[in-house]
Amino acid sequence: MAILPFDDRDGQIWWDGKLTPWRDVRPHVLTHGLHYASAVFEGERAYAGNIFKLREHTERLISSGRILGFEIPYSADEIDAACKQVLAANGLTDAYVRPIAYRGSEMLAVSAQQTTVHLAIATWAWPNLFGANRMKGVRLGWAKWKRPHPETAPTASKAAGLYMIGTLSKHGVETEGFDDALMMDWRGRVAEATGANIFFVFDGELHTPIPDCFLDGITRRTVMKLARNRGFKVVERVILPEELAKASEVFLAGTAAEVTPVRQIGELTFSSGPITEALLADYEALVRMSPEEVQRLAA
Repeated sequence: MAILPFDDRDGQIWWDGKLTPWRDVRPHVLTHGLHYASAVFEGERAYAGNIFKLREHTERLISSGRILGFEIPYSADEIDAACKQVLAANGLTDAYVRPIAYRGSEMLAVSAQQTTVHLAIATWAWPNLFGANRMKGVRLGWAKWKRPHPETAPTASKAAGLYMIGTLSKHGVETEGFDDALMMDWRGRVAEATGANIFFVFDGELHTPIPDCFLDGITRRTVMKLARNRGFKVVERVILPEELAKASEVFLAGTAAEVTPVRQIGELTFSSGPITEALLADYEALVRMSPEEVQRLAA
């Protein structure tokens, strides 16, 4: 099936304060964000017309910009409203939502103090990241690239530039037939997949790496809360690659991946078990609740 290019679609994109026809949104080729990765973004999902944990995503977007040294020229309330507006304008209820803030084209050098900060928000229908493979479990290869030390990159920001490492890692393992890559950090510890956090079940307990050099994902925190609500013990700790053979279940968690079982990492194989299945069901139920119900359960 042919892939519809993202620059040639019908619909509306919210761009710098107003809805704009999709094909008319054209940042200049000399935009600073393109050349120097001075951009931050969010990945959000709408279910039944409600964007799941919208305010948390918006607050992280604003925080990411500040980490990169710029202020997004819209309040959290304005960004939330714009996300809802573009979803409605495109007639979507179940969709992916992508806000991106970036430095403009007033300067093209390492220094970018005089650039204008732009904000665009697009939305489109996008099923689970792994499509038909999701429920039978995805296969992860070992990434060649590693997550960097937080003193060498703004790892607490959802910064566009950091995703090049993920792209290189994913491309590398796709050539070997895998669906995604499992990344280590600069110390050789287990970190995450290229765009989702990872969880392991050891002896009936849920274990996940400490997010000290990669994002503490919104879906990650949601799954941990759901697990504790069920009475599962949740452990955040250093996880070494040689431990993975002892795991009985493995799954990914992220906005695009949602909750996705993992059936293979390199030569290791796993089965989707009761903890993964319970948390997957709980997550799918939670995301279709009203924002008020979600907030109440999160309290």
